[in-house]
Amino acid sequence: MKLQAIATGIVSLADHEAHARTTLDANAWSYFGGGAADELTLRANARAWAHIGLLPRVLRPLAGGHTRVRLLGRELAHPILLAPVAWQCMAHPDGEAASAMAAAAQQAGLVLSTQSSTPMEDVAALVRATPGHGPLWFQLYVQPDRGRSIELVRRAEAAGYEALVLTVDAPVHGARDRERRQGFRLPPGVRAVHLPENPPAAAPLRPGQSALFDGLLQTAPTWDDVAWLQSVTHLPLLIKGVLHPRDAQQAASLQLAGVIVSNHCGRTLDTTPATAWALPRIADALQVDVTLLVDGGIRRGTDVLKAIALGASAVLVGRPIVFGLANAGAQGVAHVLRLLRDELEIAMALTGCRTLADAGADML
Repeated sequence: MKLQAIATGIVSLADHEAHARTTLDANAWSYFGGGAADELTLRANARAWAHIGLLPRVLRPLAGGHTRVRLLGRELAHPILLAPVAWQCMAHPDGEAASAMAAAAQQAGLVLSTQSSTPMEDVAALVRATPGHGPLWFQLYVQPDRGRSIELVRRAEAAGYEALVLTVDAPVHGARDRERRQGFRLPPGVRAVHLPENPPAAAPLRPGQSALFDGLLQTAPTWDDVAWLQSVTHLPLLIKGVLHPRDAQQAASLQLAGVIVSNHCGRTLDTTPATAWALPRIADALQVDVTLLVDGGIRRGTDVLKAIALGASAVLVGRPIVFGLANAGAQGVAHVLRLLRDELEIAMALTGCRTLADAGADML
């Protein structure tokens, strides 16, 4: 791995973003920095966390405190996971390998994207070689050919991934104006290594048919596909991309391992609610013990604490990881994770939380 110094003056995730904007070319920035349409949801995610206030308690015993949590039967050092982000080699030559090394070193969970530009086996080997590493999960998009989906699942099982994360909120791409204005293209040498380079051509459409509804969406996943996927793997299955309480209840009825409250970080349907708004509503709607996670707009350790107080067991962070990666490879990713964990500990101490079990709605 290439070691790079972190630029002077980078002391927050916002600093990482500002510096990454000068590091990434316009093509990569349009992808990693952009969202759907007018990017209202993209901006709302971070703003929603910022608008939630913390109400501290004082003079509470704090000695012996910690950030540990339990997730799917494992004890984690802290509740921060790396969200799945595609094509990380576009941000830095070391790509997902650098993110994997940083995650393992910082004891953070890693969710690898189906659209990774580094093979899942290579990423798993790097994580599993590090003692005390966090959980290793594989994010899956249901493929039009079920055989192809099973192939990916079997590879993940064989490589030692501990859970599957099925993304359910992107049957099609959002209308990403920023990417279209830029004319976004993958640079030479970067591709989704788990997917075919030349997918089969779509069947021709008849006059009056929609390329979307009569073409691509003919194979869009449904709840039946979720149940099918459960039946073909021994790995715990979580679904990512839930905003509506009824969908969370449906997931609970299938006894899924977990639900990730997400709006695809504002990259699919613009004007969807911020995840900080949706999280407590989903938590309230669930009458059974379902593991809840959340992503979207997490930029401070205080945001992590607020998410836990609203009912999440852990959070996922995407864009800041890429910004750290672009700035300084594995060191940059590790720095982002360390900043978040340090800020979380500070927030806990200053709100009177010795452990994350002390974080509840009464502190908001």
